[in-house]
Amino acid sequence: MTYIMKSQLLEKQRLEKELHLKQLQIKSLLTITQAINDNVSAAGLYNMYKSFLNWEMGVKKMALIVKNDDDWECVSSINAAADVYEKSIGPELLVFQRLHKITESDAFYLHEFDVVIPVFHKSLPIAYALIGDCGDNEDIYSKIQFITTITNVVAVAIENKRLFKQQLEQERLKREIELASEVQNMLIPSSFPKSSLYELASIYKPHFNVGGDYFDYIPISPTRFVICIADISGKGVAAALLMANFQANLRNLTSTAENLTELVQKLNENVYLITRSDKFLTFFIAYIDLEERVLRYINAGHTPPLCAMGDRITLLKEGCTIIGAFDRINEIEEGKVNLKDETTLVLFTDGLTDLKNESGQYFDEQQIKAFLKKNRNMHASDLNRSLMSEMESFNHELRFPDDIAVLTCKLFI
Repeated sequence: MTYIMKSQLLEKQRLEKELHLKQLQIKSLLTITQAINDNVSAAGLYNMYKSFLNWEMGVKKMALIVKNDDDWECVSSINAAADVYEKSIGPELLVFQRLHKITESDAFYLHEFDVVIPVFHKSLPIAYALIGDCGDNEDIYSKIQFITTITNVVAVAIENKRLFKQQLEQERLKREIELASEVQNMLIPSSFPKSSLYELASIYKPHFNVGGDYFDYIPISPTRFVICIADISGKGVAAALLMANFQANLRNLTSTAENLTELVQKLNENVYLITRSDKFLTFFIAYIDLEERVLRYINAGHTPPLCAMGDRITLLKEGCTIIGAFDRINEIEEGKVNLKDETTLVLFTDGLTDLKNESGQYFDEQQIKAFLKKNRNMHASDLNRSLMSEMESFNHELRFPDDIAVLTCKLFI
């Protein structure tokens, strides 16, 4: 065989080998693309990636490290300790913006590899492939170029899966909040009846779209009614459903229970039965009889309401522990106020007293007392508007750390 013929044969073999490699690469790319279109799981794509590199590209050492929310995770490897590489992500890898050939000056744990392939998505790093022992040096450049392509395709597909899953979760949470908000809007009174004997007005400012605060007004007769306020632990649909169940039981017990003590005891039993102490609530309820001129109440661990009568302002503290924490409340003390003069009641949740200004001072009980003393002669709705102005002046940025609910009741004796 002449030298020319031998050279032609070698060139033919080289071209055939190169053609075979290109055909293999195209086939592999099509296979992975089809798998992505078929919505193959992330684990399935990682296995395909590993198999392709190991069996078809001849890669003997590999670690694929992927961003998972705020953490990095080694999701696939060949002859590499996965736990080592996911712990090693730091400045050593994050500085690589493009394909990097590893040198002795790089981090020690990278020395067993040949190259680092970074993958970016929307200018942010989402994966790093550490590749070593690629075999035939003649095809090393072509192999690395194609491995880079496959790595980018797989990593971006996985990132898109993660973002899609995140979007679905956000949409689910949005629907949950909308549902909870609808339930809550049906439960919390938006207006109150007009009477010559009393006035009612409210403020409701949820921290998010859905809050855990609840208040209600339940008429019994023209001269008798019940008012209440509660702060339910938790947010979202679970809290809204508990609120709905609580309101239904409260309204039923208002007409069937013999007294407030029995009512509170049965409310507690019902909440505990449903939640098994997983959720609980603070609660204040007052039964007002304007004909008998008496107010009876029970405070179940709630922020004490203020009662302004004449020149005196008192806290309505008597009661018991919170609702739903125990299967039975052992001791309940019922409070009583004889209504001798025009009276203003201000019921509120702890979101009001948690309000803080720029100096770190709280809108505390003493400040609310001073406000009520100054404005107790106002009509209920005017008093609430003035209270909102006071809150705005106190906290200029109107950042509420928690839900704020206020129910003001004016009794004309």
